[in-house]
Amino acid sequence: MGLIARVRKEWFIIGIVLVITCAKLAPSVGVKGGPLRPEITITYVAVSVIFFNSGLSLKTEELASALMHVKLHFFVQTFTLVFFPIAIWLLLKVLALTAINEWLLRGLQTVACMPPPVSSAVILTKSVGGNEAAAIFNSAFGSFLGIVFTPLLLLVFLGSSSSVPFSSIFSQLFMTVVVPLIVGQVCRRFLRECLDRRKPPFGTVSSVVLLMIIYTTFCDTFSNPNIELDHLSLLIVIFISENTFVFCHSGKSSGFTAADSVAIMFCATHKSLTLGIPMLKIVFEGYEHLSLISVPLLIYHPAQILLGSILLPSIKTWMSGRQKVARTPI
Repeated sequence: MGLIARVRKEWFIIGIVLVITCAKLAPSVGVKGGPLRPEITITYVAVSVIFFNSGLSLKTEELASALMHVKLHFFVQTFTLVFFPIAIWLLLKVLALTAINEWLLRGLQTVACMPPPVSSAVILTKSVGGNEAAAIFNSAFGSFLGIVFTPLLLLVFLGSSSSVPFSSIFSQLFMTVVVPLIVGQVCRRFLRECLDRRKPPFGTVSSVVLLMIIYTTFCDTFSNPNIELDHLSLLIVIFISENTFVFCHSGKSSGFTAADSVAIMFCATHKSLTLGIPMLKIVFEGYEHLSLISVPLLIYHPAQILLGSILLPSIKTWMSGRQKVARTPI
């Protein structure tokens, strides 16, 4: 395979390296309040574009059938909001005996209590050819559940509580997820023949938007003066990130199809940065160590996106093999 062909095939991974490098060299460009205004362009525009794109490309009957996939939804939401927080809580009981900073450990627990994101899991699932409809439903539904359950989980595990502006978070999710998805579906009804004939590059558009999200996420990470962590702390966060993916691979032997397993892998393990950081600022308002508590989430989310992106080729190969086996007559 020639160099140009290789670049075209691996352009997304190359793009990840480039945007992270740019974020390291000039983090001020993509931070909140910077020239790119990510608090608007990412939080509202980028997320809306992703779900409008999904609504435009997703067949209505596929989304409707996804709503009835109760077993998959129950597995994802139970893993995200029950198993994950409890498992990390037990792990931190052991890590508390080490010399790791107490506030960093609290930060790891806050990561476990966070809801799934409303963008990256959908994009990665779509990139592999997994059950995009199920990913959309679980990302949106999980985010709505997180508005109520995340503050409660923080109260249970960390003893912190505060008044959370449910109405403003709910309205933001409605405007950036539900409305664009519905608008996309409505547009598809009028443009179906044109879309089927021309086959627009929906996956490429979503991938470009994801690169924007990765860039601004790393800008926040590199611009934070409290990101100076020792190598052991970084290894712990990366270890947890990787092993959650390993556990979710068990979904492929638990009665789920290959496409469903892909949706589970990404939806059940990703944690929302765009919802998480505002919630942390609300729940831990006035905490002297708020920035240190935020560090694991700032690391975990981009680490999950990076790991998911790197695993895309191998997951796609595994999925193709499973589908061939499923189609083979006995």
